[in-house]
Amino acid sequence: MRCNRFIQMAAVAWLIVTPVFAAPPGTLPFGAYDPDGDFSDDPDLTIEHLFMPWEDVNLSTLVDADNYALERNRALFITVEPWTWSRDERNTAEFLRNGIKGGYYDANMRSICRVIGTLQSPISVRWGHEMEVNDGQFIWAAWTPADYIAAYRRMIEICRAEAPRINAVWSPLGEEGMADYYPGDDYVDLVGLSIFGYEPWERATFGEPRTFAEILTERYDRAAVFNKPVVVVELGYSGSADYVAQWENSVRLPRPTMEQLVGVIYFNQKEVYPWPDGFGFPDWRLEYRELE
Repeated sequence: MRCNRFIQMAAVAWLIVTPVFAAPPGTLPFGAYDPDGDFSDDPDLTIEHLFMPWEDVNLSTLVDADNYALERNRALFITVEPWTWSRDERNTAEFLRNGIKGGYYDANMRSICRVIGTLQSPISVRWGHEMEVNDGQFIWAAWTPADYIAAYRRMIEICRAEAPRINAVWSPLGEEGMADYYPGDDYVDLVGLSIFGYEPWERATFGEPRTFAEILTERYDRAAVFNKPVVVVELGYSGSADYVAQWENSVRLPRPTMEQLVGVIYFNQKEVYPWPDGFGFPDWRLEYRELE
């Protein structure tokens, strides 16, 4: 349940002199995708997340992001989406799959990772996320496991050749069946998960709100079997004031029974892909996530 994104953090964040919002309370390392710069001066933020397509991309934004992160002593977490953000110019899943098999897209990944290899920040690279979900959002999702694994391995090999210091992130949503898409220990340094809480949808679907701990436990248990560090790489929540407060006070709590959980990264942006059952486009931005 994610979205079309753009990289703009450096362009706007310098305008913010003092922090308006703070990271949630707790000790778990915390990061954000933060295009409006709400966390620009927050010392608790240690991970800067950015998204980029591998078509129609301005690679100089990577250098800008690196400078921005270095000034704040943050690591970079880069999600590479294998398509263009121009919706009417996107290829089909079949074209993408066959193009990767045939080497057509090797140059796209190589050009991005060549720049990544010149950056100074600690960097994690996430490619082809939420691959086990068949909701129609991503053209790289719901392939056969063999096709996805071959594509993921190819892209990670290309990226490591250009940027040997990266952490490679394999990042399912966290649903049942995700293990079928695991590309193997040699291709994974971190396992990423996505967790979003939307109170109106949960009340309609489950009869009551869910907690962060409930969803995390389900998905963490599926990820922990791989014995890799686990990061919640996309986190958002929206609902009543009580609901938001409950999540806010939970997401960075230390969890002794989850020894492999090493961080959470907030998705500070509005959804652009509709939630199921007609629930529209939740807004995860800090300013708008509390519903009346």
